[in-house]
Amino acid sequence: MEEHRSSPIVRMFHVHKNYGIQKSLVDITLDIHRNEFIIITGPSGAGKSTFLKLLYLGEPVTQGQVIVDGINLTRISRRRIPYLRRNFGIIFQDYKLIPTKTVFNNVALVLEAMGEKRRLIQKKVHSVLRTVGMEHKQEAFPPSLSGGEQQRVAVARAIAGSPRIILADEPTGSLDPDSAANIMALLKGIHQKGATVILATHDRMLIENTGGRIIHLVQGQLSENAEDDQIVNTP
Repeated sequence: MEEHRSSPIVRMFHVHKNYGIQKSLVDITLDIHRNEFIIITGPSGAGKSTFLKLLYLGEPVTQGQVIVDGINLTRISRRRIPYLRRNFGIIFQDYKLIPTKTVFNNVALVLEAMGEKRRLIQKKVHSVLRTVGMEHKQEAFPPSLSGGEQQRVAVARAIAGSPRIILADEPTGSLDPDSAANIMALLKGIHQKGATVILATHDRMLIENTGGRIIHLVQGQLSENAEDDQIVNTP
């Protein structure tokens, strides 16, 4: 743990994010260390999704600094943004799969964008689909899959490029309890293999059962207990 503590992969210094006159995040200062499992929690509108977007430059900060793996996002050039985003695998609540492409091709797109060779792409896609239990559906199209199956494909897509950081924005919000449990088991497995996982959710049961450091957001601000290391041992 001490090694992780000495090497934050994400640093935020007095970060503010406004949309016009509306304040979404207010004065966030926080370190996230390598191979942590972080749970960002708070009610709807607390700023959880905005927090995640700032990390991969889905949105720019209004004020303050965000540093990801040593890269200051307030100073990064436009041409380096695609390289920054290779650090991330992103899982959305609504999957964001391309309905006209097969499961295989939805996952392969990530590797194609990275310039991987075709033979390596085939090998990696088969591997990650096997990991999430969807190899038998590789020729299926997303609309033919259940919500839980689509989210498993989304997890496969997120991990295909071996990113250092997994961002999961309410990944179980539209799933039944069994499917949600399967997705959380996958995220725990990814974390155990060395990835930093940052999960945004307001699901109380999920928070209690997952383990990790809990960061509370209330009206865009860290709550009084947010700086405490509220660690629950992950099995």
